[in-house]
Amino acid sequence: MATRRTVAASPQPAPLPSLPSRSALAALLDGADEPLLLFDALARLSFCNRAAMRALGAEPGPGVAQLAPLLGDEAAAWLQARLRDAADAGTAPLRTTLPDGRAAVLGVWRVARELALRVQLEPAAADGALLPGIEPGPTLEMLRMLWASPFPATLQDGQYQLVAVNDAYLDFTGRTRDALIGTDPVRLQPGEDQAAQIEARRELPALLATHTVPRLHEQRLIDASGRERWSRASAYAVSAPDGLPLLLCVLQESTAEHVARAQADRSLDELAQWFDLSPSGMLVFDEAGLIVRSNPAFEALTGQVPVLLSDASAELQALLGWQGGAPQPQLRPLAAPLETHVVLPLGDGRRQRLSARVRGFATEQGQHRFMAIVEDRSAEDERDLAQLEIGALMDTAGVGVATFDARRGWLRPRAERRRASAAKAPGLQAIARELVEPESLAEYERLQRALRDGERTEVRYAVRHAELGRRWLLTRVEPGDGESGRRTVVTVDVTEQESAQRQSQQLLRELTTILDGTTAGIAYLRGAHLVRCNHRFEAMLGLAAGAAAGATIGELFGRFPPVLHSLQQGAAFESELSLQREDGTPAWYSLSVRRAEPASGDHEVVAVLSDISRLKSQQSELEAALRERELMFSVSDVGIVFLRAGRIERANPAMAALTGYADSELSGLDPAELAADAPSHRRHEELALRMLRQQGRYHGEHPLRRRDGQLVWMQVAQRLVDEADEAAGRICTFVDVDERHRAREELLRQAERTRAILDSVLVGIVTVGERGIEWMNRSARRMFAGDLADFVGEPIATVATPEAEHPLRRIDYLQTLAEGDAHTFECRLKARDGREFWVVGNAVLTGRPGSAPQITFALLDIERRRQAEISIAQAQASLQRIIQTAPLAIALFDAPSQRVVQANQMAAALFGRPVARLAGTTPHEAFAAEAAQRLAADLAAAAAGNEVLQRELQLHQRLWDMRFVSLPSSAGALEQVLLVASDVTEQRAEAQARFDAELAQREMLVKEVHHRIKNNLQGVAGLLQQNAARHPEVAGVLNESVGQVQAIAQVYGLQVGSSGPLHALGVVEAIVLSVQRTFGCTVQVQAEGDDLARLLLPEAESIPIALTLNELLTNAVKHAPAAAPLQVRCRLQSVGEALHVTIANRGRLHEGFDPARRPGGVSGLGLVRALLPRRSASFTLTQQGDEVHAEIVLSPPSVQRAAA
Repeated sequence: MATRRTVAASPQPAPLPSLPSRSALAALLDGADEPLLLFDALARLSFCNRAAMRALGAEPGPGVAQLAPLLGDEAAAWLQARLRDAADAGTAPLRTTLPDGRAAVLGVWRVARELALRVQLEPAAADGALLPGIEPGPTLEMLRMLWASPFPATLQDGQYQLVAVNDAYLDFTGRTRDALIGTDPVRLQPGEDQAAQIEARRELPALLATHTVPRLHEQRLIDASGRERWSRASAYAVSAPDGLPLLLCVLQESTAEHVARAQADRSLDELAQWFDLSPSGMLVFDEAGLIVRSNPAFEALTGQVPVLLSDASAELQALLGWQGGAPQPQLRPLAAPLETHVVLPLGDGRRQRLSARVRGFATEQGQHRFMAIVEDRSAEDERDLAQLEIGALMDTAGVGVATFDARRGWLRPRAERRRASAAKAPGLQAIARELVEPESLAEYERLQRALRDGERTEVRYAVRHAELGRRWLLTRVEPGDGESGRRTVVTVDVTEQESAQRQSQQLLRELTTILDGTTAGIAYLRGAHLVRCNHRFEAMLGLAAGAAAGATIGELFGRFPPVLHSLQQGAAFESELSLQREDGTPAWYSLSVRRAEPASGDHEVVAVLSDISRLKSQQSELEAALRERELMFSVSDVGIVFLRAGRIERANPAMAALTGYADSELSGLDPAELAADAPSHRRHEELALRMLRQQGRYHGEHPLRRRDGQLVWMQVAQRLVDEADEAAGRICTFVDVDERHRAREELLRQAERTRAILDSVLVGIVTVGERGIEWMNRSARRMFAGDLADFVGEPIATVATPEAEHPLRRIDYLQTLAEGDAHTFECRLKARDGREFWVVGNAVLTGRPGSAPQITFALLDIERRRQAEISIAQAQASLQRIIQTAPLAIALFDAPSQRVVQANQMAAALFGRPVARLAGTTPHEAFAAEAAQRLAADLAAAAAGNEVLQRELQLHQRLWDMRFVSLPSSAGALEQVLLVASDVTEQRAEAQARFDAELAQREMLVKEVHHRIKNNLQGVAGLLQQNAARHPEVAGVLNESVGQVQAIAQVYGLQVGSSGPLHALGVVEAIVLSVQRTFGCTVQVQAEGDDLARLLLPEAESIPIALTLNELLTNAVKHAPAAAPLQVRCRLQSVGEALHVTIANRGRLHEGFDPARRPGGVSGLGLVRALLPRRSASFTLTQQGDEVHAEIVLSPPSVQRAAA
């Protein structure tokens, strides 16, 4: 019978997904009547439906320019403009004429990053009335093509009410569109199908939400004329412009198929009735020997029909062509039928002869079946038997009897002669040689010799009968009395006897083999002695092979008195015995001794020994396992609970420790009291029961409430004691994972903090899993000009440029990268806004243990650096051209080896050799020893510092102005030195000539000026001396002024004939000499330090310092005690870079004297403070015993050190 299968949904409206999947759209687009083409971001045709191939001849692959012969130049240019403008998705359609003259309207719209093109070859009908609520776009185009197809289609809203139907659906239902719109199509189905359809709707939203195309389901409805119409339906989800979901259903009518199926079912019913009513026995079985079907006639012929042919008798197996556990090879499909004949014994002792015709055939599923038609041939056998019995009665009552005459041959009775016309030869009287089986020819020849010689004999031989097959005959020859030469020959058919004897022998061999091959020891005893046993029995008792034969029960089992006692009482004996093997190991045996009384004679005993050593070992292991399980239950750190009927039946001490309850308190406790709250307990209990029924086990984590009210997180596992019976209870284990749970929560918080940190870095970080991009930080989103939702699930190659060998197109990172390894690359990327930029990145294999591996990409935008590198390369190229053409000698040296790395053409003149031979040259190879040593020293000095070093060096009779500068390497070390030299031989000669002329002129001018200034100073000094003589009251001040003028004159005298700094020692000695002449006293000068002669006073500081020294020496002379002899010392010391000048004289300073409080003026200490440089000179006045020490300390730049 045909079965009805319907799929329906819940009457409650359920949310539907907004858009169909890409695969579903592609499948529908191929059925559209209008050409539809899809172009990717590279302006290549990536997809075209069958209408486009048929109407335009388009094929996927070519670019837009290559489609100009199909669409026309105007259309190709318009399409290229649309592809370039990513935002121009809503442009107006283009009306154009194709190259073949057909008018067409081209429309485009954006599908993600691709552009879809629709070609309308004729004006499209308005769809507003047929498809309300669907705006122009890919969905409308898809529905328009579907609406024009011959398949019934409908659109339903979220309440499953019809909002649109196509003409094919109207024809299918026989109703008008107005009668259908707004109704639920389930009302068109028969009443008995509506509930199932509504129930099946529950699964539909979940399938569509995952973009899974639901499988086709069959349903039926009643059309307007009342006829039953069958169809197969599939559903897809589409979206209206307002965002509400719509359900698209496409149907395929299958009414004719159902009608044909019903007719086939009726034919099968008629065939089944004919099978059952057939007078011939009929049977169908498969390749495994399973009886598929049989009719009553077969059961009447064979008795009880077995389930499997392997359980049937040998005769029935032979009748049905079943041999060796399989059908005979000739029973293959389409082969000739196999005919068999057997004599089948029945349960009441009767035997009937059956014949069968067996044929093999194949089902529609490719399975092999075999049909047998069995007929009863017993009536024919009975007829033949009756004829034979009549013949036997006429002869010797069923035994073939004949007379053989040596002269005349076989003699027949008269009755036999009358029947000779019906048969050529009597059945048993004349056996031709060709009927005798080859193995019986020797016996047959012995029979013939006995007939010829008249000897008494008895011969058993086999013959091949044309109808009966192989038969065994027993022929006895009795020689006659007298000289007649006649012999009486009696032949008996002993086939059944022979077969029984051979079967008995075969059975005996088989039983012997079975007994010898069994693992049990079996012995058979008759009376008090062992008659037969297998080898295993002897081995178990430790007897030699054959030694048990003839042994008595006492000899065999005398060690076990209960055996003899049980046999004497006529009862069976069963026990377990422990014996010693030959190797000394103990063995356990199960002994079963049973007494069987025969019909007559001695009693019989069967003894069976079974080795149960393994069973005993397993029993011991089981007992040990039970003890271990009980021990584990008691001492385990894991809480274990046995639940039954919603109560705790038993709990171990660990569970008591976890919950804070005593063991006795846990017994009978409701598990809900251990839950955090009642709702969570019900929720976890429902989940556990559902998983136990589906998977047989439950694993989860949830909090457990201790007796003191504290909540502790536990890992809970449950298993059913008996999966077939939930009432048997459950085993629950509890593991304290509170610390791990809290650590995991902390880890999650740490992960959120880490992501926040990663969002703040400037490096773009992207995590890619097996299904595409999983996460990216803010820098990566900004770099790619998109949000995370735009990239999740997309391959990382989405942002790669089209290069085939792009690093982001590699798909073997998960296989080639090891944990912690990184792959560094540099490549170009393309953002969603079309911007292309360079990045340097690393790919690192990451992921937590136990989770799927991930690849984390760290990307740094180096676009500016790349542009800078390009600019640098261009600048270097320009600089290289400038260097090669510059009129300067430029050479680059390797700092450690001082070998020339690179040089220009002018450097050849500097080194005195061609440019080609300069590479690798050292200064010692190119110049004389002294010049080479100086050049090498300058190179080393430049490499050791970072200042430009300037030198002039005479090389090859030319004077060169050289500049040395160190060039740092990328690692920061000074590894190269650049030499830039210019030939200044002519310039220096001209400059020297000018200098010599200017110097001669300057010396003449200086001498003239000196003469005039000295005369003026002498005149000033003379005037001051005259005024001092005229005005005694100011003579002291004027004399001091005279000393100062003379000091200035002394310094100026030192400057005459020289330029630049003055030697400090010479200035001090000149001032001391001037004071000595002025006051007529002696001043001791002490110079300490070998380098004192190298100390210089700048030209601008010489006069102020000379006036200071003059003032201090004058004060020392003037303020010396009159009673003591005058002792003035001037000591010069070179201390580091400073010059210390100390003037000492006898005297004593006033109590609390401070030079800083002295007022300024033109003389005295005020003049000293005014003249000394404030930043590079200091003055101190101290009392040292009975001497006053005035000390001046001059530091650079007030004092300089001349070069050595």
